[in-house]
Amino acid sequence: MLRLWADALAAAVAPLVVMVVVAALGLWAAGANTLPEGAFPAVLAATVLLAVGVPLDLTGNAAFVAEAQGGITGLPLSVTLVGALVAGAVFLQPLRHRALVGPAELAGRAARTAVLWLALLLLVRQYAQHTFTVPTGDSLLDQLGSIFGGAPTVGFRASPGATLGIGLAWLCGVLLLAFLISRRAPLPARLLRIHTTIRPAGHAVLSLLTVYVLVGLVTGLVCAATGDHPRETFAVLLLALPNLAWIALGVGIGGSWHGHSAGTIGLPVPQPLASVLQASRSRDVTLDLSSLAQQDGRSWLLLALAVILVLLTGLGAALHSPERPPLWRCALNLAVALALAMLAIGLLTTVSAELGLSLLGLHSGTGSLHLSPDLARTVVLGALWGAAAGLLGGLLARRAPRPLQRS
Repeated sequence: MLRLWADALAAAVAPLVVMVVVAALGLWAAGANTLPEGAFPAVLAATVLLAVGVPLDLTGNAAFVAEAQGGITGLPLSVTLVGALVAGAVFLQPLRHRALVGPAELAGRAARTAVLWLALLLLVRQYAQHTFTVPTGDSLLDQLGSIFGGAPTVGFRASPGATLGIGLAWLCGVLLLAFLISRRAPLPARLLRIHTTIRPAGHAVLSLLTVYVLVGLVTGLVCAATGDHPRETFAVLLLALPNLAWIALGVGIGGSWHGHSAGTIGLPVPQPLASVLQASRSRDVTLDLSSLAQQDGRSWLLLALAVILVLLTGLGAALHSPERPPLWRCALNLAVALALAMLAIGLLTTVSAELGLSLLGLHSGTGSLHLSPDLARTVVLGALWGAAAGLLGGLLARRAPRPLQRS
């Protein structure tokens, strides 16, 4: 029993540690270490909670807080991704040499991990709150406010209910995906069919998302080496790389997002994206391949990249199937997997922030950023692309030698 609790503790602590490290480096690169009033630890804790999906509520008595409409929602997906990968890997590590696992044992391991994970998140929440004094621009008013305690303030905090509920949902989702997608994770005997039906397509789509992140990483490193703002570029890589990379995938297959930006976005993003979002400060604009290409013709390369990588995804799914399924099954499996992936990407890349970027130390001044997907269009296109790639991949796989299957 002690060994089981040790395994659970490792699965809860390891992802939190890597999330804190990545978030700290990203915030430092963004300049949050210079925030006044010793706010960096609070901002770091808040960023970790955001990465799990916990929204932040705005607090304070400044007049413009009432216009913030609730707070900050949005995921720094670089932090989210590393935490999810480590959580899944460490949770599966004790089971790596087993072919089967009992449902009761699996549920017990997950429950112990969840208890420790939620306790750690509540501890993080205690630090994820801070209040800033907002300067009025008038030195006399600022002095009077500090003397009489009437200075305008604005801050952030996370509610315990949201921390527990969303934190638990995040962990359950990560562990479920780890078992559905990992080709070597043990399964209960009644679910062994997942190994031949769901896992090949799911693992192939995960590989597609990983490749997009790696392409974005290489592009970002080149920009950091050749551009004028290397530190800010590293902040993007450490905080929001999957946000941009997976939107590039969605846009490349014809999907779209809607939103606008007012003020400063806070971190350097590709100029075509910034130009599209800032085209209108009062109404939403459409972010798709056409609007990006109007800003930079090279954006059409996103279509070519999607064609190549999605086709390779279909081929990989067919080649790694333990048995050669019929072509319709190849098309159906990848259609469902890619449609679900695009649904997840759309939900994960939704952002709503009023003054939020300023609160998290990413720029001075005020601003707003709103971005939401056209889910119906993006999911349907994901299913169509998945079906086509699955069909073509199945045809190509029939001409290729079967890879050696590991036990």
